Amino acid sequence: MGLVDRIRGEFIDIVEWTDDSRDTIVWRFPRYENEIKMGARLVVRESQTAVFVNEGRIADVFAPGTYTLETQNLPLLATLKGWKYGFHSPFKAEVYFVNTRQFTDMKWGTQSPVILRDAEFGMVRVRAFGAFALRVVDPAALLRELAGTDPQFRTEEVQEYLRQLIVGRLGNALATAQVPLLDLAARQDGIGAQLATVLTGELASTGIAIPKFVIENISVPPEVEQAIDTRSRMGIAGNLDDFTRFQAANAIQTAAANPGGAGEGLGLGVGMAMGQRIAASLAPQAAPADAPVAAAAPAAAPAGPPPLPGQAAEWFLGAGGQQQGPFDLSGLSAQVSGGVLNRGTLVWKSGMGAWLPAEQVPELAQLLARTPPPLPPQA
Repeated sequence: MGLVDRIRGEFIDIVEWTDDSRDTIVWRFPRYENEIKMGARLVVRESQTAVFVNEGRIADVFAPGTYTLETQNLPLLATLKGWKYGFHSPFKAEVYFVNTRQFTDMKWGTQSPVILRDAEFGMVRVRAFGAFALRVVDPAALLRELAGTDPQFRTEEVQEYLRQLIVGRLGNALATAQVPLLDLAARQDGIGAQLATVLTGELASTGIAIPKFVIENISVPPEVEQAIDTRSRMGIAGNLDDFTRFQAANAIQTAAANPGGAGEGLGLGVGMAMGQRIAASLAPQAAPADAPVAAAAPAAAPAGPPPLPGQAAEWFLGAGGQQQGPFDLSGLSAQVSGGVLNRGTLVWKSGMGAWLPAEQVPELAQLLARTPPPLPPQA
């Protein structure tokens, strides 16, 4: 190696960084033992910021653009090094390139459920997951608080810290939103925007902002899902009486399409249930207590004449040592014709104090008139 080549290897002419990764936040320019030549070119591309550090102290910060490194472009570094008269010799300084684009592949999720108090379901455990975007807004603060002297500071080194911070703020964000559990899906965007603002404020001292926070899903335990499904089915059914009649009609149709013992029995049972429901629906409904009293409707005329007086089946006979009856007067007449009832037969009905022979009961005199007296004794 010639002398010129050795001199060129000792001094750096171009300071730049072409990022070939998707997760590097801070990259330190590999200066090694080489010195940066005064007058060298600094290239800072879009979505980058260059930070010069001298002996552990942050000096100058460069936004995107191309610069010629001279004392007038390095005012803080010139002050730290004591360049009072525009000294132009090579100098040593650490250069950190900070990536200021959005990192959109950041994921988060709740390992343990978050307990919420819902007005409709009471205390509910929910889980959630989603994604968020990260952006560096203060490179100097990021180097001081998080990156330090790390030569390649990646997103994985800060992602767990951010996930814990998100989970810690998620429960409070959901609680303060005052959103019912059934409406959380419709309000996820608003809650995500609220969380992005809260997290950005929390991370301001580290130079990081959260420009976008997305809640992809909020899930509940299986028992709460079952309760929601049950309530949904009830809402779809609408009027329960109409739903029951609809179900019964379907059952009858199914039974008719499946002739046989089981199908016929099912159809008969459902038919009886349908008949009872129809009869109940046709029955007059009870008026509420505070309803005005309507005029009494006239009683419907009887279908036929009332039964004749004295025809009630209320007579009992004591014949052959056994009680028989009850009989009405027509039945007693038949007993007279059959020889069971005669003048000496014991009779009783409601209102009598004791059993009496039929001939002692005036009401039976007409029936017994057709009965001959007992034969006189024969010689």
